[in-house]
Amino acid sequence: MFDRIAKRYDLMNSVMTAGLHDEWRRRAVKVAGVKPGDHVLDVATGTGDLAFELARAVAPGGSVTGADFSEEMLSVARQKQGSEATGLDAEIVFEQGNALDLKYDDDTFDAVTVGFGVRNFSDLAAGLTEMARVVRPGGKFVILEISQPQKGALSYFYKAWFDGLVPFIGKFAGEDSAYTYLPNSVKRFAKPEALAAVLHEAGTEQVGWISLAGGIITIHHGVVV
Repeated sequence: MFDRIAKRYDLMNSVMTAGLHDEWRRRAVKVAGVKPGDHVLDVATGTGDLAFELARAVAPGGSVTGADFSEEMLSVARQKQGSEATGLDAEIVFEQGNALDLKYDDDTFDAVTVGFGVRNFSDLAAGLTEMARVVRPGGKFVILEISQPQKGALSYFYKAWFDGLVPFIGKFAGEDSAYTYLPNSVKRFAKPEALAAVLHEAGTEQVGWISLAGGIITIHHGVVV
């Protein structure tokens, strides 16, 4: 599915979020607190937008590894790399990887991030534990993800948008199954409190989260033990 939608993924994200997804990624990078010279892993990197934002923060001298299981998504990321990384003194590498079985050694990275990807993990606890394994003790763990508002007027807007308009846009784009999957994946995903508990059990402490856009977006963060 991700291979199929790779070429229109960025456009669809911009349409569905009114262009706000870039600001949410910038906020996630700030929460990660990465600095020049750091080495960061971005899991489920997709077309690389969070990886590019991280690269700006770790330059000069740092590096970002973007791992994803979709070769077509990675192909788009590599095509964008020249323009997005122009003038940056930071290494960016995109490579295929499985979040549940990362090929990196223990304590390899200064931080790990995942943007809009954890709800697709077939085993959430195993994926988060594996990601924490490859980060040095004291390094940051940041998750940027869509949430579902539970009450108030925004919850009705969210339902109309995600259950109605998003699948319609996907159907218009010729990918109705993929953009029906999107709202369904959010509905069945862990609530912020539950995700925080899994993140803690995965090997992090000082776990917390920040709600953005009225609770539609949540940034979870923790420090690897």
